[in-house]
Amino acid sequence: MNTATKPKHIGRNISRIRELKDLKQEALAQALGVSQQAVSAIENSETVDEQKLIEIAKALDVTVEAIKNFSDEGVINYFNSFHDNIVTTGSIFATDCTFNPLDKVVELYERLVQAEKDKVEYLEKFLDKK
Repeated sequence: MNTATKPKHIGRNISRIRELKDLKQEALAQALGVSQQAVSAIENSETVDEQKLIEIAKALDVTVEAIKNFSDEGVINYFNSFHDNIVTTGSIFATDCTFNPLDKVVELYERLVQAEKDKVEYLEKFLDKK
């Protein structure tokens, strides 16, 4: 049984990174100075020339190592750990409250009750005058 690992498909990695950056093949092609068909051919290639890889990495604003070592699992883990870190560190997205919201509700309720009491007192005084 052969346990050799299958080499990474560099073209597929380029395609996934391009998609994550919300770039179309045409935009990458323009940045590289090639046709959209050339980008498609690169993305379907298992290997890519080192010089071309450097140009692609520059156009995608990533490192060559990022392209070579890219994995969907790594992206998912990155975003999961990023989200977990936001929640646990108290970022503005999750827990940046400097007051207890329940205290604010109680305070508002007490102010409303006091306003109603003031209205009743005013109406009672108004009726007593008649």
